[in-house]
Amino acid sequence: MQRRYPFLDHPGPLAFAHRGGASENRENTHAAFARAVELGYTYLETDAHATVDGVLLAFHDHTLDRVTDRRGRIAALPYRVVREARIGGVDEIPLMEDLLGSWPEARFNIDVKESTAIAPLAEVVRRTNAYDRICLTSFSDERLLRARAAIGRDVCSSLGPRGVATLRAAASTAAYGRLLSRLARAGVPCAQVPVGFRGLRVTTPSLVRTAHALGMQLHVWTVNNPVEMERLLDLGVDGVMTDNISGLRGVLEARGQWHPGRLAA
Repeated sequence: MQRRYPFLDHPGPLAFAHRGGASENRENTHAAFARAVELGYTYLETDAHATVDGVLLAFHDHTLDRVTDRRGRIAALPYRVVREARIGGVDEIPLMEDLLGSWPEARFNIDVKESTAIAPLAEVVRRTNAYDRICLTSFSDERLLRARAAIGRDVCSSLGPRGVATLRAAASTAAYGRLLSRLARAGVPCAQVPVGFRGLRVTTPSLVRTAHALGMQLHVWTVNNPVEMERLLDLGVDGVMTDNISGLRGVLEARGQWHPGRLAA
């Protein structure tokens, strides 16, 4: 339905190390990403926040409070303060540019967490020439649209919340054709969805079929149970995001579907 994106050009199913593999190392740390790459992961999932002076970090929360030894909202703090924080009291918060530079063959799925991160992200992508190895995602349609526009090149991105809602509706309604046409015009190459939401199962056989009818990949987050991984892979999902990176690797190896990167141990 739309042009191919180098980001998605890899044997599937795609295995994403969510925050570097948050159940096996301190999340969103250089050590976590290094371990994932060592295990053979090509796809690394992370999050983008910027300090008040425009330094782009790979960090999930809006504040330092939960995972570091400091407190405060990142968007309100200068980098000279944030750089002193330690994740788990040990690890520095990595710069997005350093991650992109450390593993130039890795592909980064980047969740844009705040509007203040958009301009710094566009500049980092430009400086690192990472256009073909990033995928943009966000829980805000507006942020996602603004990030695409700021980068100024046609980079891979996932559906935003409204697009996912439309995809779900198309999978379960008589207005299937009209909704599919709307999604097809959007030209987005993948959807990233949870297994379930508020007690409702989101990733269903009909959702997988509908995404594939559009030529769209379907990636599921965040799946840590090997039995659930097996069930979703049997449904035909195109990618799995996990904190349990050893577990997902084991499942894919047993299925003959593990495709490690060149830097794997």
